[in-house]
Amino acid sequence: MTANAPNVVMILFDDTGFAQFGSFGSGIETPNIDRLAANGLRYNRFHVTALCSPTRACLMTGRNHHAVGMGFLADMPMTFPGYSCAIPKSAATLPRILRDGGYNTLAVGKWHLAPRHELTAAGPFDHWPLGIGFERYYGFLGGDTNQWTPNLVCDNHYIDPPRRPEDGYHLTEDLADQAIRMVQDQQQANSEKPFFLYFSLGAIHAPHHVAPEWIERYRGRFDHGWERYREEVFARQVERGVVPRGTVLTPRPSWVQAWDELSVDEQRVFARMHEVFAGFLSHTDAQIGRLLGALETLGVLDDTVVLLLSDNGTSAEGGRLGSLNEHRFTAGIIEELEELVAHMDDLGGWRAYNHYAWGWAWAGNTPLRLWKRYTWLGGTRVPLIVHWPRVVTESGAVRSHFCHAIDLAPTIFDLAGIEAPITIDGVTQQTIDGASIRETFTDGAAPEVRNTQYFEMLGSRALYHDGWKATTDHVSQGVVDEMQLLEGSRDLDRDRWHLFRLADDFSEAVDVAAEHPDVLRHLQELWWAEAGRNNVLPIEDSLVARVASIAPAALRRLPRIVYRPGGTRVDDGAVPMLFGGFTLSADVEVADAATLEGVICAQGDWINGWALYMRGGRPVYALSAYGEPYRIAADKPLPDGRSRLRLEYERSADGGGAVRLVVGDDVLGERKLPRDLPFVWQHGGAGLTIGYDRGFPVSDDYETPFPFTATLHEVVIETPAAGARPSRDAILEDALKEE
Repeated sequence: MTANAPNVVMILFDDTGFAQFGSFGSGIETPNIDRLAANGLRYNRFHVTALCSPTRACLMTGRNHHAVGMGFLADMPMTFPGYSCAIPKSAATLPRILRDGGYNTLAVGKWHLAPRHELTAAGPFDHWPLGIGFERYYGFLGGDTNQWTPNLVCDNHYIDPPRRPEDGYHLTEDLADQAIRMVQDQQQANSEKPFFLYFSLGAIHAPHHVAPEWIERYRGRFDHGWERYREEVFARQVERGVVPRGTVLTPRPSWVQAWDELSVDEQRVFARMHEVFAGFLSHTDAQIGRLLGALETLGVLDDTVVLLLSDNGTSAEGGRLGSLNEHRFTAGIIEELEELVAHMDDLGGWRAYNHYAWGWAWAGNTPLRLWKRYTWLGGTRVPLIVHWPRVVTESGAVRSHFCHAIDLAPTIFDLAGIEAPITIDGVTQQTIDGASIRETFTDGAAPEVRNTQYFEMLGSRALYHDGWKATTDHVSQGVVDEMQLLEGSRDLDRDRWHLFRLADDFSEAVDVAAEHPDVLRHLQELWWAEAGRNNVLPIEDSLVARVASIAPAALRRLPRIVYRPGGTRVDDGAVPMLFGGFTLSADVEVADAATLEGVICAQGDWINGWALYMRGGRPVYALSAYGEPYRIAADKPLPDGRSRLRLEYERSADGGGAVRLVVGDDVLGERKLPRDLPFVWQHGGAGLTIGYDRGFPVSDDYETPFPFTATLHEVVIETPAAGARPSRDAILEDALKEE
C-alpha cells in the first residue's frame, strides 16, 4: 500500500437508470449526488451487466460475471460453472485484497452475492460479506427487502430493526446511520489507516417505499406523461453535456403506451407511481448527503475517492400497468387497473410493495432503448460519478471512455498501490479481466483501457468491439407483459443481430447491420469466443427451465423439521418449501382455551405470507397470497389441556388444494385454495417465527408481535418425499398456464 493511500467509498444504487440523477438530466431532485458530479467527473459510457448479482460480482472481483459463477441471480444456483452463484476462491475479492493490504473494510446495505441455501444461521458463511473480506457488515442479504420492516443482518447473524415503522423507521436512513457510525468508529480508533466503505443501497429497487412528505413534493409534476418528460430530460442531457450533440432520441416503442391515449384513471395512477418513485429517490439522496456530511465533519472527504453508480438500468418488472405488489410478477399475475386506482393512496406506504409502470422505466433510461435484464444500452449503460477533490481538478467534466464494472476493482487497487496477488491461501488466482481507469481521473484524453466487452443476460446478447456494438433482439422469459408485447425473437436460434457504430451513435439508435455485414459477422464470432472463455454456455432464457436446473443442494430440505420457541426467526433457507403440500403440527398446552391468544408460527406478512394463530381460543390460518387474503377459522376452540393442532395442505393435481385445521380426527375448519402457494414468500427472505410474529402481520386480525399466551412445546413441519411432490418445473408451468 502506498503512503497516503486514499479512503474509498463505493455508493451503489439498485435499478437506477442512465437518466434518473439530476446531473444526468433527470427532473427529480438529487442535490447531494449532483454536488458530487459538479465537483467530480461524470462517465457517460460506463457499463454493467443488466442484473444486480452479476454486476456486484464484477465489482467485487474485477472479473466477468460468468467467469466467477454469477451469470444470473444469487438466488438460483445452477449446476453449470457460469451459474453456480458462488464466487470461487480463485477469484479473491476486492475487500479481501484491500484488507490484506492494510485497509479497514466496511460493508453496509444490500448483498445478494451468496447462494440462497447458504443464508441460514448455520451458514456456511464463506460467501457472506465477512467471508469474502469485509470486517464489518450491516444490511440485508437478499435481492430486495421491505424498506419498513427489512430482514436485517449484522456481521454473521440476523437481527431485528432498531425501531418499528410506527416509530418512523426506514431502511435507507438506518443504513446511513450505520455507515456513518462505522466510519466514525474506524477514524476514532485509527485515523491513519485508510478504509473502504461499500455502501450498497436497497434503493431504488422496488418496493418504492417512502414517507408521504417526500411524495407530496412531487404532486402534479409528472401529469404531462412519460413522452414529454423524456423529451425534457433529453434536452437537459444535451445542454449539460452528458449526451453528445447529434445524439438521436430513440422513439417510443410500440409496447409503451402513448400517454395521450391513456384513460384518465391510467394517467392518474401512473403519474402517482412516478411521484412515489421520485420521492424515494430524493429521500435516498438526502441520506447520501448525511454520509457525505459526516465524512466532511471527520475531515476526510477530500482524501476519499467516492464512486457512485448503479448495478443496472431501470426496472420494467412492474410491467405495463405497474404493480401494487411486486411479488406478483414472479408468479405471472397481471395487475388490474381498478385495484391500482382503488389503492393509489397506499403506494409508497406500509400496505404496498409497489413498482412503477414500465413507461417510466423507458423514460428513466433516456435516450437509450430497453431496460434491466436486456443487453441493449438501457440495461447496461448507467451513471458513474467519480469524486476526489485532492486529485480531480476538472470539476464537472464528462468522460466518454468506454469502461465497465470490472474496471473499478483494478482502479481501486491502483489508487491504493496494492497489487493483486498471484496466489491467495494457496489458490492460484484467475486473471483479472478489468483494467484501471485511474489515468482518466486527470486526463480526458487518456486512452481507453479496453476495446472488447461481451454482454449476456437471460439470452439477451451483445458485444462491444472497437467502437461497434452488436446486440440481439431476444426477448427474455419471465415478465408476462414482455413475453406478450415486446417485439423481437423468442427463439435463441432465430435471434436477429443488430449493429451500431457507438462511436457516432451514442443511443444505439441506427442499425447499420445491412451496410456492414463483415463487421457484424466478426463481432458475432468474437461473442462466441468470449462466451466460451467466460463460461457463458449453456444459455437459458426460461425462468421455468432455470428453476428446474437449480443445484440439488440449493433445494435440499429435511422432510420433517422440529421448531421450538425461544430462538430468533428461522431463515427461509431452513424452512421447508410448502407449495407442494405439507402438514404442520403444533404441540400446545392450554389452561383456559377461552382466553387463548397469539401467534403459533408465521412466515412473511400481509404482502405475501401466512400465519397460524389463536383468537378467542379458536385456531385461525391466515394466508396472504401476493396480497390476496384467505382465512380459515375453526368453528370451536381448542380443548383445555395438551393437544396437537394440525394444519394440513393437500395440493391438487391442477394446483391449489384443500387446507384444513384438525385436532385428532376432528376437522375444525376447511377451505380450498384456488392456486398454489408461492414458491418464495418474500424476495428478501421472510423468516419463520415461532410463538410470535415480527414486522407487519399477515392479517388485520392481530398486531405484531402478538405472542402466544399458552405453552407451545414445539412446531413440526412435514413435507412429502421428493418423489411424492410435484416437480418444480411442473408447478411453475402450471402457474404460467393459469395466467
